[in-house]
Amino acid sequence: MRYLADTHLLIWFGLFPEKLSLSARVIFEDQRNELIFSTASIWEAAIKYNLRPKDFPKTPDNLRRELLQNQFEELPVLGEHALAMIGMPPIHKDPFDRMLIAQAMVEGITLLTSDTKIAQSPGPILVV
Repeated sequence: MRYLADTHLLIWFGLFPEKLSLSARVIFEDQRNELIFSTASIWEAAIKYNLRPKDFPKTPDNLRRELLQNQFEELPVLGEHALAMIGMPPIHKDPFDRMLIAQAMVEGITLLTSDTKIAQSPGPILVV
């Protein structure tokens, strides 16, 4: 299966693994799964880090490096992804989450999230 992890799950995976649910850990540890992170998530992590650096034991560049070392594939943000946001219902207003939803829809990837509000959006979304 191909999974696009949302920003919170990526931060928890790389910085606070004890916060991951059992179902998220099972997906992340299954070697048969193709794990993907979005450039948008690194961008969001960088913004969060700049606002509260004391809350992060690692910098966003270290997080990205760790994800790549753990066989995550990086998905760039494309114009096609941005255009997929047109007409998206305003269930979730966070632009980063909306981008991840759009990327999942365009790429045919299941978006993994712990946010039940994101799961109300259309598209292939799995709450873990």
